Amino acid sequence: MNHSSNYTALPILGITAYSGTGKTTLLKQVIPLLCRQHIRVGLIKHTHHNMDVDKPGKDSYELRKAGAAQTLVASQQRWALMTETPELPEPDLYYLVSRFDANSLDLILVEGFKQEPIPKIALYRDGLNHTVDEILDPYVIAIASDIALATPLPQLNINQPEQVAAFITTWLHQ
Repeated sequence: MNHSSNYTALPILGITAYSGTGKTTLLKQVIPLLCRQHIRVGLIKHTHHNMDVDKPGKDSYELRKAGAAQTLVASQQRWALMTETPELPEPDLYYLVSRFDANSLDLILVEGFKQEPIPKIALYRDGLNHTVDEILDPYVIAIASDIALATPLPQLNINQPEQVAAFITTWLHQ
């Protein structure tokens, strides 16, 4: 089911790579750089693991496990909404994007969802037993790598988060 008709006006940019390439590490460096440019960033991270944001023994966890379909935990600093989706095969990216408050963001970065038809920066590191062609699709707009590659796409240095953030900023404002 495609929810792209509910798609917000927020730009979505994927960060795609094979496991072990350093997607999260790079994002942890790039997001603060974007924030300094007054870009308000939302993030969707896809995982194949059975993920839990709260811990057994905590009230919110025990109440959710008691059977609530949705649990919202709130404090003065933040709030989180957990929605149980055991009957769904895989989360739909556009549905997840629609959960964000578009008025408080300028950009949604997506880690994972590499099959989605969204603009992406592909990350590539030499020596991980993959070829760069394996991560390329028609939606890749740049490659961040630790080696020079034979490609017509813009190339960024994966070890220079400032360069990646500058590319994202330029892309966002074009």
